[in-house]
Amino acid sequence: MSTNVTNVVIAGLGGQGVIKAAGIIADTAFRAGLDVKQSELHGMSQRGGSVSSDIRFGGEVLSPMVPAGAADFLVVAAPDQVEVNRQQLRAGGVLITPADVDEKLLPNKKSLNIALLGVLSRQLPIAEHHWRDAIRAAFPEKLHAANDQAFALGRKGVNR
Repeated sequence: MSTNVTNVVIAGLGGQGVIKAAGIIADTAFRAGLDVKQSELHGMSQRGGSVSSDIRFGGEVLSPMVPAGAADFLVVAAPDQVEVNRQQLRAGGVLITPADVDEKLLPNKKSLNIALLGVLSRQLPIAEHHWRDAIRAAFPEKLHAANDQAFALGRKGVNR
């Protein structure tokens, strides 16, 4: 991977695991030997309100905040949050939404965030084992099988 900085913004509603997913992205990049910075905005997340997190990684990252309109990837866990956050995405950036996952095949509705990480992982030159290791490190063993399945579902994507 080049020394360029990759900017990821993940957004959704409180309770959707946005902050957990952001931590997994940061851990994955760290495991791949990259410099990583992360920041988060909780807002009214405890009441189901908007929540987002910025993750930046590369050879050297100086700031945790993704500059406005500079996200290479915007991962949105709630469809109604797409337009709210679209201005974060740079021209030519990649938008990832629940439409990229066949939610009917999720082992657990709460694992959508992990499936979205599977979709994101296809776009980044970071080895799959780093993703899987970071996901397993973030959850108790009893959730590993469901999260492995959700991640694989996201890696597979939706046939459109």
